[in-house]
Amino acid sequence: MGLSLGLAACATPTAISTVAPLVPAKPTEPAVVPATVGAVPTSRVGAALPTQAPVPPEPTAMPIKPAKPVALSLPTGPLAPPIISSNWINSQPLSWDGLRGKVVMVEFWTFSCINCIHVTPAMKGYHKDFADQGFTLIGVHAPEFDYEKVLANVQKAVKEAGIEYPVAIDNDFANWQRYTNHYWPAWTLIDKRGNVRYSHIGEGAYDETRENIKALLAE
Repeated sequence: MGLSLGLAACATPTAISTVAPLVPAKPTEPAVVPATVGAVPTSRVGAALPTQAPVPPEPTAMPIKPAKPVALSLPTGPLAPPIISSNWINSQPLSWDGLRGKVVMVEFWTFSCINCIHVTPAMKGYHKDFADQGFTLIGVHAPEFDYEKVLANVQKAVKEAGIEYPVAIDNDFANWQRYTNHYWPAWTLIDKRGNVRYSHIGEGAYDETRENIKALLAE
């Protein structure tokens, strides 16, 4: 499957590694080379000063059109684990077998994570544009803090954010662990046969994800 890494994500403690800070080397004062009679003038570091030459005219460049996002070549991964929850928002419990034949996106998020808040508009856009074409987006809410475990708080956050796609409550992190996830936000694309085809961690890659959804819908 394809894996994409974003620039910003919240990580669980087990996913964070520490690296000893680098100590910058002490700068060395460059030597000054004394000038001699008849010698070429030198700079402070001893390099010969260049003579002034006429500046050639700038070449005329042909305008380059920006390339359109192209869907990745998406290798087929393993069968995706089912999303199981006793509490759903915006939906009755979804049957995993009933999702076969659809392209499914599973997004792990939590409502007070700033990175998750940043990606919500893109998630809402995918749901709006593709839900009637055989695409199902499931937001798996895995809480980072105790107040995020309260169902009423999640329901309020979903309503305030204008989220209309199904949200599965994952307070015990069972789905999180089945997907061996470590980050908020993170999402996985699953094809019509139920295989993992693409995953992304963190913010970004919105156009890439959109093109991959289109590619999987077209299969």
